[in-house]
Amino acid sequence: MSLIRSLFAVKPVEASLTADDSLRRTLGLKELVVLGVGAVIGAGIFVITGQAAAEHAGPALTLSFVLAGLAAALAALSYAEFAAMLPVSGSAYVYAYATFGELLAWFIGWNVVAEYLLAVSSVAVGWSGYGVGLLKSLGIEVPAALANAPLSFKDGHLELTGALLNLPALLVVAALTALLYRGTRQSTMFASVVVALKVIVVVLFVVCGLQYVDPSLWHPYVPANQGGDHYGWAGVFRAATSVFYAYIGFDAVATAAQETRNPQRNVPAGILISLAICTVLYIIVAAVLTGLVPYPQLATAEPVATALAAHPPLAWLKLLTQVGAVAGLTSVILVMHLGLSRILYSMAGDGLLPTFFGAVHERHRTPHRTTLLVGAVGGVLAAVFPLSLLGDLLSMGTLLAFATVCIGVLVLRRTHPNLPRGFRVPAAPAVCTLGVLVCAFLLAQMNLGNWILLAAWTTLGMLIYIAYGYRHSLMRRRG
Repeated sequence: MSLIRSLFAVKPVEASLTADDSLRRTLGLKELVVLGVGAVIGAGIFVITGQAAAEHAGPALTLSFVLAGLAAALAALSYAEFAAMLPVSGSAYVYAYATFGELLAWFIGWNVVAEYLLAVSSVAVGWSGYGVGLLKSLGIEVPAALANAPLSFKDGHLELTGALLNLPALLVVAALTALLYRGTRQSTMFASVVVALKVIVVVLFVVCGLQYVDPSLWHPYVPANQGGDHYGWAGVFRAATSVFYAYIGFDAVATAAQETRNPQRNVPAGILISLAICTVLYIIVAAVLTGLVPYPQLATAEPVATALAAHPPLAWLKLLTQVGAVAGLTSVILVMHLGLSRILYSMAGDGLLPTFFGAVHERHRTPHRTTLLVGAVGGVLAAVFPLSLLGDLLSMGTLLAFATVCIGVLVLRRTHPNLPRGFRVPAAPAVCTLGVLVCAFLLAQMNLGNWILLAAWTTLGMLIYIAYGYRHSLMRRRG
């Protein structure tokens, strides 16, 4: 096989469907919806809503969430079609391999690895901040030296802070790693409890807050533009761009396909139902929040606390929203950790990573080695590095994966028109093209520093592929 042909060798769909099935199928539709909602809704539902309203959209933030939800749905529909065709672990990596070949599959897989790893680490850092705040509300003080990273990122370089390590961030990653090691079913049972808790908190905020909503604060619905993207329709679209990232995470549902019962039906349904639930919750919270106080007052680090402070009878909800934030972040860490270990497992199954990553525990039927490795690396990153540095690459890998999956649907419609599809993207040419354009637009908003980091990470990945993946690829060995 020539070099060019081997680099772009497409893994047959049939080969993916008949791949090793060592993982235990324990997940149903309910568990997948829990994973989806758990991955998407974090503390951002209490933070990003207020900031986007105050700076860009005003009461029309509800419309911004509708637009962002529709944009996310463009990619979600494509994921749903692929998941129905290829119900195996690996998500966008597997889809790219079956569509564009090994080299692009490696590129997408490697960047999704960065996305998920940084999600585990950065969300753990955020969890630490909310967790320490919650403990402080309960009268428990955590020493600053044990609750902050020893490094800070300023003016493009790292500096020492004097802290020892971010211990809460390390501990939460360690605890969830131990849970995931024991099995997917136990992990999703825990996630169900955590997701139920944060949804209950959101519902309580909405139900109690509605009693104090002043409808006059929603007028004018679209405030007059004050220049640039400050209010007006320009602000509505700018806010939609900002809150789009609040939908990232639904793709993690597809990484659990190989552990799902009847995946051709349940995975597409899990993706779309979880996205719909999250969209409704975001819209309702945005409406209540902008109805409690004038939207310019929400330009704070804790907009919910600001809104509750304006209505003393709601003060008791502040502690509950802190609990909801901690619960929300816990489920995000759990689902991203689970997703990353399954992507590495899938890449090892194709020979692109050492067999170490593909080992499955005899009793628990989980990829235990990758689970421990992700926990170790993610925990150290969370304990040592600041949130500002960890977050830089978080969204880029996601957007690249989204665009690839949208294009992939159109490619497979041509190359495999008769392949059984349990779900089909409606009006696929238009929907998938719009999905690619949305991703391209959002990628264009990234600054030069983000692109440099992406190039550095990609270069490291290509070195690993040249040194190991290319020589050990099962596709290449089989000609």
